[in-house]
Parts: sequence; C-alpha cells; structure tokens
Amino acid sequence: MKIGRIETFQVAPRWLLCRLETVDGAVGWGEATLEGRTETVRTAVTELEPLLVGQDASRIEDLWQQMTRGTFYRGGPVLSSAVAGIDQALWDLRGRALGVPVHDLLGGAVRDRIRCYAWVGGDDPSALREGLDERIGQGFTAVKMNATGRFPPQGTPGQRREVAARAALAREVLGDGRQFAMDFHGRLGPAEAARILAVIADAEPMFVEEPVLPELRAQLPALAAGTAVPLATGERLYSRWDFKPVLDAGVMVVQPDLAHAGGISEVRRIGDLASVHGAHLAPHCPLGPLALAASLQVAFALPNFLIQEYGADIHYNAGLDGAAYLVDGAATRPVNGFIARPEGPGLGVEVDEDAVRRADQVGHRWTSPMWRHDDGGLAEW
Repeated sequence: MKIGRIETFQVAPRWLLCRLETVDGAVGWGEATLEGRTETVRTAVTELEPLLVGQDASRIEDLWQQMTRGTFYRGGPVLSSAVAGIDQALWDLRGRALGVPVHDLLGGAVRDRIRCYAWVGGDDPSALREGLDERIGQGFTAVKMNATGRFPPQGTPGQRREVAARAALAREVLGDGRQFAMDFHGRLGPAEAARILAVIADAEPMFVEEPVLPELRAQLPALAAGTAVPLATGERLYSRWDFKPVLDAGVMVVQPDLAHAGGISEVRRIGDLASVHGAHLAPHCPLGPLALAASLQVAFALPNFLIQEYGADIHYNAGLDGAAYLVDGAATRPVNGFIARPEGPGLGVEVDEDAVRRADQVGHRWTSPMWRHDDGGLAEW
C-alpha cells in the first residue's frame, strides 16, 4: 500500500482531522488537533506529506522515525501533533487492511471495557452540585473539575477554602463509591499548589492534574513528597523523553494526548515507560471523536491504563456530541460510565466524510481564552 495523498480538515469546534489515502484508494483517518494552533499544524502536515507520498503505508514505525528524526529541528507541540494525526491514520489504515482493530495489532485486548470520567463545573468552576448530580444520573462513577478559575500569584485563605469546599462537596455528593479528580491547569505556583494539596487531601481526590506548569517540573519532586494525593500531568508533554523526568519526580498518573504526543506509536511507549515507575496512563482527551477512538485502542492494549477522559460534551465543544462527524458514534459512547471494546477494524469508527468536508468549508478560529489578574497582569488559563 503506497501512500498517495494526505488531507486535513479544520472542523468546528476546534479540531483538525487528517485523512490519508493510498494510491489504490484505501483510507485511514486520524486527529491532529492542537487547540488554538490548528492552522500551524495543518501547515506542518503539508510539510510532511512529500516525505510520505510513495512510501509503504504498512511501515508505520519506520515512517514515524522519519517524521520525527528526519529533520535537524525536532519535537515540540506542532510537529508532534502533525505526526500524531498521520500516525493514527496509518494505524487506522493498517487495521482496516487486515480487518482487525488497532488494539489487536498492539498485542490484543487486556480488558473488556474502559472506565471513563466526565467534566463538571466549567473553566471557572460553578454549579458543581448540579453537574455532579447530572453525571451520576448518566452513570459515570468518576468526574473531573477545575480546582480554581483565575488564581493570583499568592492566594488568600478564603480562596484556598473555596477550593477545599469544592473538593468536600464532590466527596459529599459522590460518596465513597465514586471518584473525582481536580485539575489545577498549571494556574498555581508551586507554593500555592502545596498549600491547596494540603487542604483537599482529606477529600481523597483520584488525582490532581497539572499541579504546576510543565516548565516548572523541577518542583514536582517536592510536591509529590509532600502529599499522598497522586499527581498527574502530561497534556503539554509530547514524547517519552518529556515524560521521563516527571515520572522520576514521582508523578503517578501520566496524561499524554493522542492528538499531541506523536499518536498511537508514541503514547504506547509512554505508557510502557510509566509502568516501569509503577505509574498509570489516563489519556488526555477533551477533543474530537478520532482522538478518543485512538485513545481507546491504546487503553485496551495497555495493562497499566487507569481511566479515560471523556470530553465529547465538555464545555469547549459547543454542543457537539461524541458522534460528531461519525456515521455512528455508538462505538465511543459510554454506557453507565464505561465504553465497550470496539470490534470494528482500525480505530473502530466510521467517519462521515461528507460532513467533514462540509464543516471544513466553514472551519473555525478557536483560540485559548486570555485571562488577566485584577492588576491587569496576564493570568494562566
């Protein structure tokens, strides 16, 4: 199977889908979304296309090596996201050619269903009780929420108590048989993160995500040593080399994004690296249906998988559900908080190509929110 062409589609609300076609007409799909940078990633895919056209699509690892190591300047979110979309499409294509799901090609399934968590509360967490009740009613046994909205360089005791109250409310509503995670979103400095970890510990979160910005990873060993709450990070890390120092620092849950971190090929390796440290994989995925489908394929094959983010109806996605741009979204839709093992070939989903092409004609211009502190200085979103 020789690669013939690669197309990208910028579709609402903020996604970039990737279509790879062989010279004999076989097709594989992937997702190369990098929120707020889709035009840039689209260009990166275009730059990679001449390297790939005419090559054997079944040589997935060799093509991955060429895309990531074939130029002098390497890595980073843009290139890694472009590689991710193409890599997913190659795995999808290979699975379809052989008539098997990708997880069969990764060694076969190690579980029958995938546990998921859903979001509550929004960017600036509010209406938590209503959101928690809704998710319980939908059958989810785990949720995630932002710990804070905009947060100053040094918080007040009252602001820390607000975070503690959110954690306590989640524990009260969910009871002892369900779980919640809190996302710090890199909004806190190391000192504030340590203080807030202390005040939420009694509520026993499943994990705390991005306790500090990824560029402050040198602070992670002290944070991990000072709390019993498992630390998680990874949505802004893009390779196994990025993940090694955070695993060495004591992070217990790694969260690579299948659309950011080099696709199925690299995330599988990141998961294996985590297992050496006794850590677990919880793929980041507040994105589209193809990123979710790819995440599931890895999750079904990886023994140290923990839980899957289900972001199909997250507040960013403007009302689009898990079936957006799919012929049928049943294969990636949770039932009572779990997604059953997909049996379809490749990524296990069928793309509605006509809908994708129509949506690409409209496109999107999604950008990250810009927050400022009360004094006018830039705040972390």
